[in-house]
Amino acid sequence: MLRGRIALVAALLTGIVMLIVVRATRSWTVVSTTPAGGMSTLRVALPADKCVTCHQRETPSIVEQWSRSTHAAKRVTCGECHEVAKTVAGAKEHFGTHVSPEITSSTCQRCHPDEVKQYNRSRHGLPAWTALVGYDGLTQPQKELFDGIEEIRHDPRGGELPTGFVGATRNALFHIEGDAITKLACIGCHQVGRPSTDGSVGNCTACHLRHEYSLEQARKPETCNRCHIGPDHPQWEIYEESAHGILYHTKGHEWNWRQRPGRLGVQDFPAPTCQVCHMSGFGRQPTTHDVGDRLSWYLFAEISTKRPSWGENRQRMREVCAQCHSPKFIDEEYRRADAFTEAVNGIVAEAKAIDEKLVSDGLMSDQPFDSPVKFTAFDLWHFYGRTAKFGAWMQGPDYAQWHGYYPMLRELSKLKQEADQLRLRGRAAPAGKNGRGASATH
Repeated sequence: MLRGRIALVAALLTGIVMLIVVRATRSWTVVSTTPAGGMSTLRVALPADKCVTCHQRETPSIVEQWSRSTHAAKRVTCGECHEVAKTVAGAKEHFGTHVSPEITSSTCQRCHPDEVKQYNRSRHGLPAWTALVGYDGLTQPQKELFDGIEEIRHDPRGGELPTGFVGATRNALFHIEGDAITKLACIGCHQVGRPSTDGSVGNCTACHLRHEYSLEQARKPETCNRCHIGPDHPQWEIYEESAHGILYHTKGHEWNWRQRPGRLGVQDFPAPTCQVCHMSGFGRQPTTHDVGDRLSWYLFAEISTKRPSWGENRQRMREVCAQCHSPKFIDEEYRRADAFTEAVNGIVAEAKAIDEKLVSDGLMSDQPFDSPVKFTAFDLWHFYGRTAKFGAWMQGPDYAQWHGYYPMLRELSKLKQEADQLRLRGRAAPAGKNGRGASATH
């Protein structure tokens, strides 16, 4: 009986001490995953934080997310990301300080300078945004940043890069559809490269969802399917069809999602995700936030050309492939995909020549999307041509064939018929400015 009373008193005293410690330090629990897939718990004791104290009542889910993050474990408080000088654009007075709800890449750059530098030279940076709004609205420093991106430079063989290049040309559909549509459509994805009020570029939280900023979440391919999905860029659907995607869906729950960056290998990921191929430090390749750093072609373009540094890019990708595949297999896959891309180019070039001939003969204007012929020509390359190429390069035979190349042949036949009908009617449309059939870029 006495022993029981002593134990009870000891427990009560321990509880009182713990309550005092918690009230003084605001202790939070950070949950992490072990390499074996289990859960481990780390209790992080932080000094009393007025943001956490208040927001635990006002926005408890945000505090819960943050408490599970590496930021919490590293003692990164709310103020280090949200507090700004009162002179900063968009700053709001908030309980004795000034805060900004907008977390910009310049905020992230203070701790992640290399990642932001890589990001700024990628298609996820300014090229994604200017594809919608064009070049003229950029500030001079932003124009200089844009002009320094390797992908923006002219084709080394001379002349402009082909239509479809994500560059300085404003997307015609973005202008035609207007704000009522685009704010809930195009902008939802292309804002990954939108300039911020502080002049910096990009939105890191498009991929690193706040406030947990989970390494596992950022590494999973579902993160990419927020944008890389649908009829004009169905990378997610193609990945699911591929052997890589099948292995992920059936065995991915066993993989080591929390391995430290730069240390990933086949023992962690026996098959690749989007991130492994394009971004992760894997094998001998270092981590990069330039998503085009390992790509050979401008597959998104109307007529694809090889990238300026395609040889070096290809070698980097080959080193990732070589973690699982033999050199002979890799050589053959590249040979087949190169040939497939050239075949798609041939169909698109034929369609483009029909379009341009109608314009030069005065049978059609050069303005975008003002006749059925323009829509047919656009669908041929933008939906089906791109899908066919992505399917070929990502081991998605159904998308290469039935969602891609076959519809291209069908649309080419339709385009020829529409062109013949225009010629029979002999209708001349108002001449445009450049004397060419215009296509929207994306």
